[in-house]
Amino acid sequence: MPLTTTGELITGAAAAHTAVAAFNIITLEHAEAVVAGAESVDAPVVLQVSENAVKFHGGDLLPLARAATATAERATVPVALHLDHIQSDDLLRRAPDAGFSSVMYDASRLPYAENLAATRAAVDWAHARGLWIEAELGQVGGKSGLPPLDAHAPGARTDPDEARAFVADSGVDALAVAIGSAHAMTTRTATLDHTLLKRLSGALDVPLVLHGSSGVPDDELRAAVTGGIVKVNIGTALNIALTGAIRDFLTARPEAVDPRTYLAAGRTAMTETVARLIGVLATPST
Repeated sequence: MPLTTTGELITGAAAAHTAVAAFNIITLEHAEAVVAGAESVDAPVVLQVSENAVKFHGGDLLPLARAATATAERATVPVALHLDHIQSDDLLRRAPDAGFSSVMYDASRLPYAENLAATRAAVDWAHARGLWIEAELGQVGGKSGLPPLDAHAPGARTDPDEARAFVADSGVDALAVAIGSAHAMTTRTATLDHTLLKRLSGALDVPLVLHGSSGVPDDELRAAVTGGIVKVNIGTALNIALTGAIRDFLTARPEAVDPRTYLAAGRTAMTETVARLIGVLATPST
């Protein structure tokens, strides 16, 4: 089916009090696995391409974007394309022509005033071209001379009052909040601050996004969705599945040299991971 938009998927999820799973892809096999996993449980999904993934492909956005688009258009479930953690204004400006309906613009490394100004400019440019914009706010710096704290640094938390002002002044469509998760976790040991999430959900009138979800246990993910998270970003979990399956395959078959054999095993493992995690998000917290 034709590509849908991230905004449409998020609006639908918010109305249903559920969450959309958004998976970061690096290769064609990632994209195929995400779509196959979503189809197996009949759920919509977001394919995300990060700025780091673009750098891995030599700075060229189009090859992976075209592959993701072709895969999505053959899907039997709604699929949207999202450009993730973009710091480059040049890359932001390439998003519409590459088929992306949304961008996560990340200026969180900057002091608050500069972060706000850069995000506001990105929002104005993007909205004029129909793009949906997500931003991230961890712990605002500038207090007692301290620099901004990365949203995924240990102890980082999003302040509800600062978040309310940031959303109002920037005009973003969604906000990723720091409530205890961290990027690139390979163990599922993160503990989320659900009391803070409740405060953030009450303070903000835009959808809330959870980054670093690969390190969050199932029960915590379910509770986060119940508490107001509408978009759940997942990346490392796919890479763990892919790498583990390939490692096991080559250990058992050291003579193998055809990449199709071990990449197929990796793709299957990622497909199973996608289906399982979408199922987790669809199960209400008790």
